[in-house]
Amino acid sequence: MDWLIIPGIVVTFIGLGLLFYTIARIMRAKKQGLSDEQMKLQLQSAVAWNLGAMGCSAIGLMMVVIGIML
Repeated sequence: MDWLIIPGIVVTFIGLGLLFYTIARIMRAKKQGLSDEQMKLQLQSAVAWNLGAMGCSAIGLMMVVIGIML
């Protein structure tokens, strides 16, 4: 089932890239010294990106495991 493993790896790395993007985004917001309200908006947006990235990584890892098991 190599046709399932390679796309799974790609999807997993996309999810990891999104996680690093989210981390960089929050670090950049902390360095800007935003007000509490602006920081809250940034963090709420980052939570959505973080959940999407984790979901993407999880789906990719599931694809890899299923490809290995089959």
